[in-house]
Amino acid sequence: MYRLIKPIFFKFDPENVHHFVVKRLKWFHDYFPLGKTILRGSYDIHLKGLEREVFGIKFKNPVGLAAGFDKNGEYVEALSNLGFGFIEVGTVTPLPQPGNDKPRMFRLQDDSAIINRMGFNNKGVDVMAERLRLLKDKDPSIVVGGNIGKNKNTPNEDATGDYIKCFDRLFDVVDYFVVNVSSPNTPGLRALQEKEPLKELLNTLQQRNLKNDISRPILLKIAPDLTNEQLDDIVEIVQETGIAGVIATNTTIDRNGLYTDEKVKSEMGGLSGKPLTQRSTEVIRYLSEKSNQSFPIIGVGGIHSPQDAKDKIEAGAALVQLYTGFIYEGPGLVKRICKELVK
Repeated sequence: MYRLIKPIFFKFDPENVHHFVVKRLKWFHDYFPLGKTILRGSYDIHLKGLEREVFGIKFKNPVGLAAGFDKNGEYVEALSNLGFGFIEVGTVTPLPQPGNDKPRMFRLQDDSAIINRMGFNNKGVDVMAERLRLLKDKDPSIVVGGNIGKNKNTPNEDATGDYIKCFDRLFDVVDYFVVNVSSPNTPGLRALQEKEPLKELLNTLQQRNLKNDISRPILLKIAPDLTNEQLDDIVEIVQETGIAGVIATNTTIDRNGLYTDEKVKSEMGGLSGKPLTQRSTEVIRYLSEKSNQSFPIIGVGGIHSPQDAKDKIEAGAALVQLYTGFIYEGPGLVKRICKELVK
């Protein structure tokens, strides 16, 4: 079915189509008679051997939805019934912000890729927190990760305060946190990946985390463009700060080897999809081997097939996430990956 309707979707602006599709999905899930049952019957999967326990959380399967797809936590329940083992929402910031000017998302169909420069467009952490509170009251079994960032106008020297605000506000309504310092679409953000600023940020969050009776796993999302020396620093920082793990990787600013027309591929922003498949797997393998598997890794970047997911797990990922592959291959990809993982 998805193969038939995808060419129609791809004729329209990708951001507009995204909003159209997720709103129709939510309507079908919430209001169409037996809509939830139909989605679960078509896409959800429960097979022996799929369950995972990672950083103290039980996942019904290891395939999640990456941040960016549901920036405001509006569609979590409907998306979870497409078979995902967990949903990561955000990136969210303390204050609402519109993001960068449109157009800000571009398809590279010849490369099965997307370039985006969304710029952390979201309705603010208060709106998300309230939505997730209602969701957790309704269905606490859905595993939700909160991807947190800083507002565009917050200078880097004050960035820690933004992360703390998001952390405190979401603490009771998410199962784990992701610190996003690797998006290329917020000016200066990637400078926070440097060793000392990053260590200070993570230590501050972890100290705040450990003061609570119940702590939440904190993960760091990193860019694929880091050198091996920088990845060595990441391993050291994770071990020193005691955070739960790493998400590898975010989008890339690299444009090498693309087939798409120069006008499109030269658009500013982060590239995701198939061109990232190999590099993200390389980063996962490097981190896993360098750290002696001392912390969990969530693998994301260019997963368009069950084999792509298996490659990341074999490289050292405990869990995987989809985004661009989900758009290009359709919702059936989750189920196909899960079936392959239990063979």
